[in-house]
Amino acid sequence: MRARLDMDKIAKALGGERRGPVTARGGYFGALNLAADVSARFKVPPNGGRRTDPSWTERRQLPLRPETLERLEALAAKIRKQGGDVHPMQLAALLLENATQNLSDEDVLGLVGEGR
Repeated sequence: MRARLDMDKIAKALGGERRGPVTARGGYFGALNLAADVSARFKVPPNGGRRTDPSWTERRQLPLRPETLERLEALAAKIRKQGGDVHPMQLAALLLENATQNLSDEDVLGLVGEGR
């Protein structure tokens, strides 16, 4: 079992202050962050089957363009090459959760043209 790091103590020792979580958005570090998220969150269900996030209880259909699904498949394949175990729609769910946590209401309204 690994010891938990006390981030406040580390920040104080370095002469800084803790300001909150930092998330990688894209590129190599974003991919590493996503792979780590998959490893930490996905568990094998008690009755067996595909690893998944136990907090996902809602099941919905998500319409996608073929190009979007191809991109998700390619990203999932890259994660699997690095030792992760994720399927394209699981990746879509993770990306959707990440986006909803990191976008403000104004950002979302701007995407749909209502905030102008």
